[in-house]
Amino acid sequence: MLKFAAALALMASPALASGIEIAVEGEGANGTITIDLLEDIAPKHVAQITALAAEGKYDGVVFHRVIEGFMAQTGDVQHGLEGMDMSRAGTGGSDLGNIDAEFSDVPFDAGVVGMARSQSPNSANSQFFIMFDAGYFLNGQYTVVGKVTQGMDVVKDIKLGLGANGSVIGAPDVMRTVTVTD
Repeated sequence: MLKFAAALALMASPALASGIEIAVEGEGANGTITIDLLEDIAPKHVAQITALAAEGKYDGVVFHRVIEGFMAQTGDVQHGLEGMDMSRAGTGGSDLGNIDAEFSDVPFDAGVVGMARSQSPNSANSQFFIMFDAGYFLNGQYTVVGKVTQGMDVVKDIKLGLGANGSVIGAPDVMRTVTVTD
């Protein structure tokens, strides 16, 4: 009974907000991206994202991996802060721990936001990516957490990386602030 009550409290928690707003600054993109978070599809992932955003952990984190026609990845709150040595960006996470996969039937269309992970499906933590275009080969392999509702023009302007892995050279664009919205 106690576990059920705790689960109900988590589901009613203000941490499960309906979205986030990302103020982006950089050489490529400048503007705001609004994302509707899908707490009914991926409640654990949405709770983690909103908790990190509410704590200001995403503020100043760069888009470290950006592949033209594919996606822009960010969210490394450990090694991806602006001004850090970017050679380790994309290898870190948060102190909140990894989250088990919450796969769904939501397809990876343009504007869909998914959780980044390592080889293990249950290794998502703080990093996420925004799709530039459809990537249906990701369906059922990565957790969908949201969808861009405003600012796809800003997403498409994010500074591109070079090479196969999409690492950004020089000064990457940055999530200046990430705000939880109602």
